[in-house]
Amino acid sequence: MDLLTLFGIALALAMDAFAVALGAGLILPQLTARHLFRFGFHFGLFQALMPLIGWAVGRGLRTTIEAYDHWIAFFLLAALGVRMCYGALHGADDDQAKNDPTRGWSLVILSVATSIDALAVGLTLAMLGSPIFVPALVIGIVCSLLTLTGMYLGRRISTNWGPKVECGGGLILLAIGCKILLEHTLG
Repeated sequence: MDLLTLFGIALALAMDAFAVALGAGLILPQLTARHLFRFGFHFGLFQALMPLIGWAVGRGLRTTIEAYDHWIAFFLLAALGVRMCYGALHGADDDQAKNDPTRGWSLVILSVATSIDALAVGLTLAMLGSPIFVPALVIGIVCSLLTLTGMYLGRRISTNWGPKVECGGGLILLAIGCKILLEHTLG
């Protein structure tokens, strides 16, 4: 996988986390180093672990579906991208606790919810025969950095930006799915 595609996937996957971090930055009365560490660490960790899990599952299925892998990759990424855009445009907000979302079960639930898409990407990478450790590491680091950025920006911008950012991530996933399909069907 080329570096541009890897960063595109990492950025697209981090958009949910960025949007949630943006909201957290808006609702927290004060943004501390602890808030930043907890959100950045957990979101990045879950975002890195989910592709590993998806890849492990996908490796077992690879020989069975190798002839159709590019179609599966396209449909998985396209579905994720469309779902992200739909949720962003139709106001499907993440449920956030009214208290500190960077603690306890709220943190775990938000970490899992924002990283589910990465599971499907890991499955897709396995079907394409791509290695997983470097992509998982890059995905986790990019997510952590965008989470921190989102929390900082959440203190400074309005909530209207969240849906636009998430939809942008969905469009990136859709574009990457189209790229994979075109590469495999046209040569």
